Amino acid sequence: MKYVIAGLLAATVPAGTALADEWGYAGDGAPVNWGALSPDFAVCSAGVQQSPVDLVPGIIADGVRPVLDFADVSGVEAERSAHGVTYHVPSGSAQLSLNGRSFDLLQFHFHAASEHWVEGQSYPLEVHFVTASEGDLAVVGVLFERGEAHATVDTLWDAIGEPGDREEIDGPVSLASLLPQDQAAFRYEGSLTTPPCSEIVSWTVFTTPLSVSDAQIDAFVETVGENSRPPQPLNRRYVLLDN
Repeated sequence: MKYVIAGLLAATVPAGTALADEWGYAGDGAPVNWGALSPDFAVCSAGVQQSPVDLVPGIIADGVRPVLDFADVSGVEAERSAHGVTYHVPSGSAQLSLNGRSFDLLQFHFHAASEHWVEGQSYPLEVHFVTASEGDLAVVGVLFERGEAHATVDTLWDAIGEPGDREEIDGPVSLASLLPQDQAAFRYEGSLTTPPCSEIVSWTVFTTPLSVSDAQIDAFVETVGENSRPPQPLNRRYVLLDN
């Protein structure tokens, strides 16, 4: 089942196909038009549990917080596509414990500006850690605000190649440094934020942002471009806040 999930994620960027070139973040391929580009993308416009959303807490929860076993990971590979950069993580390198289940980290990637907003406020950058367990996806989001430079971000940016490139990063990557110490988080049920926008994701987004410099933000946007989907209607969903 892990390979099915990996294939679904890869389907968001089917390299070398006309469809891969059609969807994007501006012009006729902009997010507002995704649902009309292909029958496979119909849920992007017709779905009722779409992501991202503007995170406004509706219920305060005192349940068990998600636990992330993230450390220094070697063998991370940076793959550049037309829509961003995916950092692939070796199987078994990092795990997420959520609601009594263990999820394996598959990859992580960045969006500029942030896809999730918090009570009407957007951020310049957001990272998504994509994890899977027996066919289910759980994604952890971390927001970044402008401030001091982030050393790990420099390492990741240095590995960005040309579209189509996939290369291993030299040395270990500190995944723990990409998580806030205060792990209070918003949680809700939603979707992939890129086509096919499948509504199969349990979302956790930490309330405390990390710091990233103006130069690092500018470097990502100049190299990769802006690649964020705007917030979608919450509809009848609730956003939980784990304090």
